[in-house]
Parts: sequence; C-alpha cells; structure tokens
Amino acid sequence: MTEITRVPLQPIAKGSLTKLWLGVLAAILIGVGIAYFAAPKGVSVETLQAGTGPNPAPSDVVLVNYTGKLASGKVFDEGQGAPLPLEGMIPGFKEGALQMQKGGKYQMTIPAEKAYGAEEKVNPQTGEVAIPANSDLVFEVEMIDFMSLEDFQARMAQMQQMMQMQQQGAEGAEGAALPQP
Repeated sequence: MTEITRVPLQPIAKGSLTKLWLGVLAAILIGVGIAYFAAPKGVSVETLQAGTGPNPAPSDVVLVNYTGKLASGKVFDEGQGAPLPLEGMIPGFKEGALQMQKGGKYQMTIPAEKAYGAEEKVNPQTGEVAIPANSDLVFEVEMIDFMSLEDFQARMAQMQQMMQMQQQGAEGAEGAALPQP
C-alpha cells in the first residue's frame, strides 16, 4: 500500500481573507474603469419632438434646421433648411441623423472622436478657432425632410435651369423695353 503525502495546512492569519477580497474588488474596479475610458463613446440622440415615417439612409441628403454648439454652450454654426449630404458629414452627425424621422426635433451629442478629434476647426471669416481640438459637439436638429442624393441632384439641376430661364426672360424683357434707334 502506498502512502499519500500530506501537507499540513497553516491557519489563515486574522484579516488576511478580508485583504484578499478587498484586493480582488480593487482589481475588478480598476479593470472596469480602464474598459470604460478605453471604449469609444457613442452618439447620443435625445428626441425633443417625435417625427414620423422612415429614417434616412446613409447616402441620403437631409434638409435640416440646426444649431451646432460646443459642450460649453457656445454656438459655432447654424443653418436653416440646410441640405446636408450624409456622405460628407462627420461620422457622429451621420450616425445620429440615421436615427431621426421627418418632422422630429432632436438634441444630438457627439463625442470628439466621432467629430473632429484632435483637429481644430477655424472660422474662415474671422480666422478664430471655432471648434477646439478634442471637443464634444451638441447639435439641436429639426429634420425637415430627406431624399436620395440622385433626387437632390435632379432637383438642383431643375432649379438651376429655372433660374437661367428667368434670367434670360428678364434680359429679353429689358432689351424689348429699350427704344430702338
């Protein structure tokens, strides 16, 4: 018969078990904190007034009234009835607009990494920094309408054609009113 080697167990020192659990808890909290700060922040869209119907597609052009602000509340941009092709927008604005519906009013908060990141934006008219680097942005947006890029381009071409015809008509009327020598 073979004998099993026995290892004597030492008694646990008073308070050691509590210290062990505190160490485990501290490690978990540190891990959660690192994960929270390392994870990319998402775009937050708060509905102020619900819209109706479908949402725009990623390649659509949205017609919106908007006010863009820094987290401090300072306004850096505004637009009324502005046509914005979502393909050309900052990633956070596009992501938020895809959650909106016609007729709705929204407040969208975009973290810096989904806006301009470490790049600062300068106002071309004043030369001042309009959006500092690493700025979170807040937009108040009213979704008036949206359409496909093709529909938007067709409407723009039609408007340009109408303006040219009006301009030619005005020039023709002006020439007809002048006395002939």
